[in-house]
Parts: sequence; structure tokens; C-alpha cells
Amino acid sequence: METRAERLSPLPENVVDISVTRRKWNGISVDVNATRCSGPAETPLCLESHTRLSALLEEVGSPCEPRLREGRPCPIGYVPRQLNLMPAGMPLWGYSADSRLVRDAVLTFDPKDLGERLGQPLSPTELGTPRLRFSDDRLWTLMRLLAEVVDDDDPSTQLYGDGLTAALFATLGSRRAERPSKRQGLAPWQLRRVLDFMESRLPGRVELSELAALVDLSQAHFSRAFKASTGVAPYQWQLRARLERAQAMMLTTPASLEQVAEATGFADAVHFGKAFRRAHGTTPARWRRDRKG
Repeated sequence: METRAERLSPLPENVVDISVTRRKWNGISVDVNATRCSGPAETPLCLESHTRLSALLEEVGSPCEPRLREGRPCPIGYVPRQLNLMPAGMPLWGYSADSRLVRDAVLTFDPKDLGERLGQPLSPTELGTPRLRFSDDRLWTLMRLLAEVVDDDDPSTQLYGDGLTAALFATLGSRRAERPSKRQGLAPWQLRRVLDFMESRLPGRVELSELAALVDLSQAHFSRAFKASTGVAPYQWQLRARLERAQAMMLTTPASLEQVAEATGFADAVHFGKAFRRAHGTTPARWRRDRKG
């Protein structure tokens, strides 16, 4: 699947540069696009062969405008934090009279496949009708959070992004989604099975779909039940377990911080140090020194 930058080469008039970062969670392709312009610009937003949900994350200059037809203004007035939902087979254009920078996130997905993955059928009626410039703060926030970690290679980001996409599409289909009458946790055997599996895979990546399948629940239901049982989301439990393993290494081995970081799945000692400080309020070196005397 071509990115917007690949599809629009050579660049349209007044478009200076397009950069794209892409990642997949739950079979959903997430593109974060940054487009720089030098004047009026109207460009196809591409990916029209797929169902798309897009969020305008940032704009510098005049407001951006989604258009169903080239040269035809959008009939819906400007909305901050605007979202667009487009069915497969329907193109979408973007226009601005004087944008300098536009950042957007675009999720592309197959509704049937996604419904099967999440255990929540998505309405063909709703997804078959374009929705321009609609507003939903929860959806927009979930898409912003996804965009912030699209290039983060930390193993816990897999579960984090899986959880965000599951929550996002549960929100999108909330009028039809299953609503538990009360927040129930996992049964003891379910929790033990899941935690044993997560521990066996440390510090590597784990997908939310794998965990939910272990106990035969939808991803959204599993996420709620896991948090009810443990007090934290699956990605937070995994990160905490990695940090606990790092603490044990620092106390029982002479391994350097670089070696500890590598063994516990962090990109480097700097990345490890930031995660450790967020969790414990101090640096790994100071924590180790204070406990080893």
C-alpha cells in the first residue's frame, strides 16, 4: 500500500514536502503525515481503496478543508480537531488557501477483518457513508496518542497501540457495542494463564489479540477485565514487569546499564533511564547505588 508521499511524487504545486511514518496495530495501518506547503494547495489524500478514519492533528496557516470532489468546497463548516470517515472506493481531497504545515493521522482498515479481530462487528451502514468534519474528543485523543508512538520501537508499545486501537473502534461502534452491566475482572485461572504467558514472553512484544484469545474474550472486554483485576492496562503491567526484571539485574549482577537495558527490551540506556525515572522518580544509577551501599 503506497504512502501519500509515494503516491504524490512528483509533488503537487505549492507542496514543498510530505513525510510519512507508518505502523500497524491490530491489522490497522496507521499513517502520520506531515505536509509542508508554500501557498494554496489542493491534493488527493490517497488510500481511497481502503476504509479510512483520519484526524487533523496540527495545522499552521489557514484552516484545512476536506473535499469530496476536486475544486468543490466542503459543505460543512470548520470544526476544530476534525475527523473524517471515508468508505473504501471513495476519494477525498485536501485543500487550504495558505497552509504552511499540516499533520494528520490516517487509519486504514478492512471493516470485516477488524470486526473479527476485535470481536465486535462494525456496521456496514455507518462505514459505508462518508462523514466529513465531525467531532469526537475521545476518538481524536486516541488517534493523537497513537500518532505519538507510531515510531516508538519499545516492546510495550505493541500492547499500548493494540489497546488504543481496540478502544478507538469500540468508541466508534459504541452505540452497538456490548456494555457490561458491571466491571468484572478475569477469573483467577484466566488471570494466571495470561500473566504466565506475558512473563514467558518478556521482554519481547506481545499482541493484545494473543492475550484476549487465551481466555476467549474480545480485545475490548479483555482490556477492561485485565485492568479490573490488576489495576493497570496490559501494556503497563508488561512495562512494570520489565522494570522489575531490570531492578533484579542491577542488584544481583555487575551488568552495566547498557546491558540491563538491552536485556529488558529497551532501545538503549537513555530510553531505559527515562522509563525508570517515570516509574520510580530516580535514575537507575542512583537507585542501584542507594541499595548496594
